[in-house]
Amino acid sequence: MRVEAGLARNTLAAYRTDLEGLGRWLGERGVIDWSDLDEDRIIEWLGHRRTGGAAETSVARGLVALRMLVRFLILESGLKKDPTARIPTPKLKRLLPATLSPEDVERLLGVFLVDGQPPDWRAERDTALLEVLYAAGARISEALGLTTNDLPPDLSSLRLHGKGDKMRVVPLGRRARAALERWLENGRLTVVRQRKAAGAGMASSSVFLSRSGRPLDRSSGWRRVKEAARLAGLPESISPHDLRHSFATHLLAGGADLRAVQEMLGHASIRTTEIYTHLDVEHVQTVHRMHHPRG
Repeated sequence: MRVEAGLARNTLAAYRTDLEGLGRWLGERGVIDWSDLDEDRIIEWLGHRRTGGAAETSVARGLVALRMLVRFLILESGLKKDPTARIPTPKLKRLLPATLSPEDVERLLGVFLVDGQPPDWRAERDTALLEVLYAAGARISEALGLTTNDLPPDLSSLRLHGKGDKMRVVPLGRRARAALERWLENGRLTVVRQRKAAGAGMASSSVFLSRSGRPLDRSSGWRRVKEAARLAGLPESISPHDLRHSFATHLLAGGADLRAVQEMLGHASIRTTEIYTHLDVEHVQTVHRMHHPRG
């Protein structure tokens, strides 16, 4: 299914979780074969998810996952009918992404520094990670998926591997380059040497490493961003994706071309990028109401 649909790894994992949950729910009700699944059961399952507290986005995703499975079974296993055909996909509100102010970004990116410098290898790594997330608009999975082969010698850009294994090159600014260079030449090198000295073999080629020399995993990356937000006095809801949203919004607010921002974000459709123009319009309207004498 992943190969045919070009699904990203995280999307595939979410679909698998949805379908496994559906399988357990059906099993509890005596439905043991996908061919016995009918429209009424699906509607009941969607209602069960809602009453269980699932967000409407999760409910919609579960239905999409089921539709993909049914389509696969029709093509490959001779399933005769599509029980999802007449079920409408839940309508979702188009929520505007959360965006940090430039001042909040400054506080967040500098939170691990002492007198302008990182005090240890972990601070070097975490500062470099935060800088990459904001400077390149990278998803957390893209940043943590970077290897040393994705970096040119001058660190002027990053080669990011996005959804559906699509690759793009994004430029890096001066401060992000400095933070990344500091981590690569100091903290990361220390971790690599310690692993070798301990007889544990070569460290991973990943840019961002754990203390053991293994790739920093997604949950650890999330925790470090959350810790940075806490130390900076920002809301606990701050996530790595908020830095990506801020990257796009700040570029557009500064006059960047929409198509260029689309390329840097790795969006397949310009419509996905356009949400950031709506966000900036809302900000302008708020400023107008607050400061214009006739606002």
